[in-house]
Order: sequence, then C-alpha cells, then structure tokens
Amino acid sequence: MGSRSIVSPVGNARLPHASGGTQSIKRALGVLRILATAREAGLGLSEIARQAGLTRPTAHRILGTLVAEGLVEQKPRTRRYAVGEQLPLLALSRPARSPLQAAALPHLTAAVDAIGDTGFLTLRTGLDTICLSRRFGRYPIQVLALDVGDRRPLGVSSAGFAILASLEPHEARSIVMQNRRRFLSYGISVDEALRSVADAGTRGYALRDRGLVPGTRAVSVTIGGTDGQAVAALTIAAIARRLPQPRVAAIVERLRAHVARIETALRHAPPQRRRHP
Repeated sequence: MGSRSIVSPVGNARLPHASGGTQSIKRALGVLRILATAREAGLGLSEIARQAGLTRPTAHRILGTLVAEGLVEQKPRTRRYAVGEQLPLLALSRPARSPLQAAALPHLTAAVDAIGDTGFLTLRTGLDTICLSRRFGRYPIQVLALDVGDRRPLGVSSAGFAILASLEPHEARSIVMQNRRRFLSYGISVDEALRSVADAGTRGYALRDRGLVPGTRAVSVTIGGTDGQAVAALTIAAIARRLPQPRVAAIVERLRAHVARIETALRHAPPQRRRHP
C-alpha cells in the first residue's frame, strides 16, 4: 500500500497593535507575518486588510512599499500578494540550524522511527507556532498537516494547546483573545480553544481529538528552554484509529523521555556567538 498525503488548510495571522513612531514598521512586519502563513498561495488585498485590521488604502500603501523593496511580490495572474524573494535571501545571514534544532532533530527522528507516524518539531514565535521540521514514519498513511515553515496561531493545534497550557492562565487567555479573529479559518471558537488549553494543563500534554485535518489526531509534549519556559513542542500526528488512548499514553511517555534529553542538551549547549562584519 502506498503512502497517502493528508493536507491541511492554510492559516492566517493577526497584526499586532502599535502606536507612535514605530507603528508603520510594526504594521509592515505584521503584513509580512500574515503573508508568511499563506505561503505560495498568497492573499488578496481585502483579506490582508481584514486580517491586519487595516483599511484597504493603508494595506495597499504598505504592500506597495514592501513590493518595491522585494520583500513582497504580487502574482500577475491572481493579483494576490506573497512573500518576495528578498526574505529568504536575508535569512541566509543566519546559521542554518539553531541550538534547538541541533538538540531536537535526532530525537524527533528516533521517536518517529519507533512510533511509525508523522512527527513535527514546532517552535513558538510570538502569537504563532512555526514548523521547524517534519519526519515521516513507516506506517503507509502519513499525516501531512504541516509543512516545514508553516505557521499556525497559538490556540488551534495540539502544539499550540500544549505551549499555552505551560503559561500562566491569564497570559494564555490573552494570547487566545489576540488570535480570536484568526480562529475562523480553522473552525474553532475561543471557548473551544480555552477548553483545549485547560485540558492540556490537566493532562500534562495536549491531545487534539480532531486534528487540523479531519480524520486525524495529534498529541504534543512541550520542550522547555534554558529558563524553563516552553519554547517548542514535539508532536505525533496520525489517522484517528492509530491513536487510541492506550497508545497515546505510550507515545507521551516516549516523547517525554526524548524531551528530557533535549532539555539537557540545551542546558549544556555553548552560547551562540554573534557574527561581526
């Protein structure tokens, strides 16, 4: 039996509010974050303005500047906007692999090899999570809910629930409320998100009974940084029948063992040196 891909919908992002002299910069960065969630498909002007909470003229003016700088491109046929070629070129100035990736990727691979289903390493960044790596298992049907580089608002995925559950309740609720407009694309309400976060806090891990793709389930365990706060998560996603509760418990135990080793490696990792011209 050959492998089958299961693909999830593209997410959204919300623009942070700002005032004063930095407002234009923050608005432009927010627009870039919105476009980052859309990947190659891009978004139309009206949708960007809606997600960013901007008027169409303001959004159009920001996009025009970003296009002129090569940070955004407009597709000739669809007129949609997408991330431009200058952004990945700018990213080349950073090392290819972070200490988290160096510590976690061998354990993600080992966990997937043992479990057989798709595994993800997900990083928290602001109000979002971003998929840093994906590994496929041996089972013929693998869940491709995320690709590397995909962003999701905190509050819709099992990784997001797990990370939010590690925060103080008022902080988690604040993040959920800031992301509430973005939940519409994922068919989840604020109340559902908060219940899932509370459930993850009670369990000590997150279990999404209905994954981002129908017919799937996902389980996530957080990775703590050097300060003890959750910075990332390991996730296993599979078709629903592959994740009955007894197997979920065994997977969580295995993921926790790997997370303990990852956290030890992070504590002993040498500090990153700044590069000077």
